[in-house]
Amino acid sequence: MKSYKPVTKSSRQMTRIEFTKLLSGDKPHKPLLKGKKRMGGRNSAGRITVRHQGGGHKKRLRDVDFKFDKKDIPAKISTIEYDPFRSGFIGLAVYADGAKRYIVVPQKMKVGDAFIVSDKAPVKVGNRIPLANVPVGTFVYNIELKPGEGGRLARSAGNYAEVIAQDSGYTHVKMPSTEVRRIIGTCWATVGEVSNEEHRLVNYGKAGRSRWKGIRPTVRGTAMNPVDHPHGGGEGKQGRGLRRAKTMWGKPSGKGQKTRRPKKYSNVFIVTRRKVGKRK
Repeated sequence: MKSYKPVTKSSRQMTRIEFTKLLSGDKPHKPLLKGKKRMGGRNSAGRITVRHQGGGHKKRLRDVDFKFDKKDIPAKISTIEYDPFRSGFIGLAVYADGAKRYIVVPQKMKVGDAFIVSDKAPVKVGNRIPLANVPVGTFVYNIELKPGEGGRLARSAGNYAEVIAQDSGYTHVKMPSTEVRRIIGTCWATVGEVSNEEHRLVNYGKAGRSRWKGIRPTVRGTAMNPVDHPHGGGEGKQGRGLRRAKTMWGKPSGKGQKTRRPKKYSNVFIVTRRKVGKRK
């Protein structure tokens, strides 16, 4: 992690990741690059459905492989690169048959390291195997929810899930959120933890750096008028005047409140709910 001498107000708190020590310095592989239209948090009707998005630096999309459909073919990592669309690092995997794919690389994986996607592969960092073959206590990431669907869980920087039990065709996995979830044993996962664990320590230092990332300002509800937010109104600085915090639309938010839909289809797969707030 790199910090700066306080020669300006913004550089006093600013920190950055020293990419030169972690990346291979190679340019992106052109056949796996494409453009991506940005919607600024708007849907097809032009209405904002996700707030605080818009602007930011122009980015090119890397075609990252999450399905890993090339099984039983060994591969080597030829580059480790930065991806502007994700917090973890990606690597260019060159398979023995000549195919090239981008993958999310685990910690401690370097250029020249090999891996394989196989149900007979050893439990080694970087290898991808079915959850049923993973021993209890192993850390995994890029986990499937349905067999063959592609990785969905634990994909961001420094994240991992822990296999804690094998039970009648299902694997019990402890998520980064502390939730314990049942996943069918034929789903695949990669052994290890996602790279770039220092990502959580980065301090942007100034508002402009958030704008480069495409993050627009967030206005506090308590600073609004009553017509705009349940927390708004009052003379001077006020408490919210409500027992529980609410969103702009009056739904429960934060502070340990349960916001999950009571009849969500995946409730049957949750063994233990996530712990929130200070207890976490």
